[in-house]
Amino acid sequence: MRSTADRIRHAVSFEVIGLLIVTPLGAWIFDFAMHAIGIVAVVSATVAMIWNYLFNLGFDRAMLRWLGHARKWPALRVVHAVLFELGLLVVLLPFIAWYLQIGLWTALLMDLGFAGFFLVYAFVYNWAYDVIFPIPEPAKPAQTE
Repeated sequence: MRSTADRIRHAVSFEVIGLLIVTPLGAWIFDFAMHAIGIVAVVSATVAMIWNYLFNLGFDRAMLRWLGHARKWPALRVVHAVLFELGLLVVLLPFIAWYLQIGLWTALLMDLGFAGFFLVYAFVYNWAYDVIFPIPEPAKPAQTE
């Protein structure tokens, strides 16, 4: 299982790289000022970092309990990313509507656009992270004679 320091590195680097990509892209696609999308993106990233840590910790613990390991294969990565984004969508929708002074329907479409981006990004990022920083093998219990 990953250490706390590794989980923090994972969450922070995920959000920083995501912000650098999504802020200018979102401002351009949704035709909002860069600072407005930037505020939405920073608040969303802060909430997402907290959710990222808690969700991944819970997901890995569930995998350890049910499967005996925390290695994720591609299909499980898809499930992982979808569940993560659905949880985040529920929290962020009211904030986006309020801050940008838009209706819930418009906020939902915007949030789905961001979620679509982050769904693909999360899949690619997490897969790359696992390759660059592999999950350590669990310590084998010492054999007694």
